[in-house]
Amino acid sequence: MSTNLLDLDLAAVAAFCEQLGEKRFRATQLYRWIHQRGASDFDQMSDLAKSLREKLKGCAHVSALPVLSEHVSSDGTVKWLFDVGGGNAVETVFIPEEDRGTLCISSQAGCAVGCRFCSTGHQGFSRNLTTGEIVAQLWFAEHTLRGRRGSDERVISNVVMMGMGEPLQNYSALVPALRTMLDDHAYGLSRRRVTVSTSGVVPMIDRLAQDCPVALAVSLHAPGNALRDTLVPLNRKYPLAELLGACERYLEHAPRDFITFEYCMLDGVNDQPEHAREIIALVNGSAGTRVPCKFNLIPFNPFPASGLRRSSNAAVMAFAKLLSDAGIVTTVRKTRGDDIDAACGQLAGDVKDRTKVGERMAKLRTIPIQPVP
Repeated sequence: MSTNLLDLDLAAVAAFCEQLGEKRFRATQLYRWIHQRGASDFDQMSDLAKSLREKLKGCAHVSALPVLSEHVSSDGTVKWLFDVGGGNAVETVFIPEEDRGTLCISSQAGCAVGCRFCSTGHQGFSRNLTTGEIVAQLWFAEHTLRGRRGSDERVISNVVMMGMGEPLQNYSALVPALRTMLDDHAYGLSRRRVTVSTSGVVPMIDRLAQDCPVALAVSLHAPGNALRDTLVPLNRKYPLAELLGACERYLEHAPRDFITFEYCMLDGVNDQPEHAREIIALVNGSAGTRVPCKFNLIPFNPFPASGLRRSSNAAVMAFAKLLSDAGIVTTVRKTRGDDIDAACGQLAGDVKDRTKVGERMAKLRTIPIQPVP
C-alpha cells in the first residue's frame, strides 16, 4: 500500500525512511523537497540517491487534493473547493494583506457542532479529514501562489484553522498537520502565526497545550450559558466556567499572552449593551482577575437558512466601544471575500451528511431566538 507523504510529519517521515533502510538526513531532504519546494515527483529530487527514489516510487506518493473550483474576490481573496472523495468537498480561503498572507484551512467535511449562525454547521457532518488532506490545502495554496507570482518567496505567513469543521474534534489528524506547518524544514511558521479556532472542546484544549501549543481562538458568541446553549450547542457539554478555566490553563503554555475570543454580531440577539456588560463581567471573573484576552467582533454573514440578521454598523461600533472602554482589546473583523461566499461563517463546501445534523439544524431553525426588547 502506497503512503501519501503529506500525511507524515518529520518524525514520521524519518521512521518511514528508516523502514526503507535510509538514514535520518535523507528524511530531512525528502521533507524539504515536498514542503519547501513543492515537489511531488521523486525524479525531481535530485540530491536523493537514485536507489532511494526508486524505492519511494514503489511505496509512496505525494498527492494534492483535486481542485473542483476556484473563485477570486474583488478584494483579492481566493477560495478553492477541494474534492475529498465520497461526494464531499471542502473549502480553503487565502486572504492577502499588505503585511501578511493568511490561509484559512478546513479540518472536517462538514461540522457536527451545529452553531446556529454558521453555514457549514447547517450542512451537517460527513467525516474528519486526514492529516494529508489538511496539509494538502497549505501545500497546494503555497506553491500554486508562488508559481503564479514567479517567485520562491513565501506567500503564506499565517494559517488559521477556521475553515470547515471543529479542529479539536479531529485532534489526531490536526496535531501532525500543525507540526508540519511549524517545522523549519517545511513551512517554518511561527507558533504565534498558526491559530486553532475552537467552539470550546475543553479536554482537547488542555491536550493541545501540552502537545502543540499554538495561538488559540475561542468561538464565544454569547456572554451567558442560556444564550450560548442556543447559539453554540457544545456549550451544554462544556459550559462557560469550564471553558474559561481551560483558556486560563492554556495561557501557561501558549505562544501569545492572550486568548482571542471570536464574537459573531447578531442583530437583537447578542449585540445589545447589556450583553457587552455581561462580557466584561465574564472575563473579569468573580475574583476580579481578568482572563487575558482580545475580542474579535465579526459581522454576521447572512444566509437564508439561519433566520438571523447582521447587526448594524452602529450597534457593532457601540458594542466595541463598551468593551474597549472597559480595557478589553477589541477589533472589528473586516469582511473579506463575501462576494464569493468566502467570508467567516460562509464556507459550506459539499457534504454528505452522515449524522443527521442537517435535520437537527432544520428543527432548531424553527425555534426562534427571543430578541432583547
